[in-house]
Amino acid sequence: MNAMLQALEARFEPMTEAALDAVLAVEQRAYAHAWQRRNFMDCLESGYQAQMLLAGDTLLGYFVAMKGFEEVHLLNIAVAPEYQRQGWAQVMLDALTLWTRGQGLQWVWLEARTGNTRAIHVYKAHGFRTVGKRKQYYPAPGGLREDALVMSLKLLPV
Repeated sequence: MNAMLQALEARFEPMTEAALDAVLAVEQRAYAHAWQRRNFMDCLESGYQAQMLLAGDTLLGYFVAMKGFEEVHLLNIAVAPEYQRQGWAQVMLDALTLWTRGQGLQWVWLEARTGNTRAIHVYKAHGFRTVGKRKQYYPAPGGLREDALVMSLKLLPV
């Protein structure tokens, strides 16, 4: 981990429209098929749970989740490439899990690209299980499509 970041406390802050330039910069570095500003704006305007993980002024990552009927759906999660493999995704999944429990809900759902083995490993390590597949769900290079694994996490009642 970067020595400078070790000295700073990581914290969560709500994602805001003013922070979208920084969020989009991370999104574009993290994903070949990145969300656009409008995707984030739609989520913010809809009141979805959108949190940024910061250390000082450094954006480590963020997540966006939608509360549904008896469940939460993780729509987007990203760690800035220079801070990947340092446990920050687990920190964000822990925060999402706590928030989900606080909403009185017991399920978290997500989709992951079948080719994103690193993310799938992180999700499985956090307790997510693969429950299905969505054929040709994600855009892929060359105008092709990539399947998505549907994963869920059942939270135990508190």
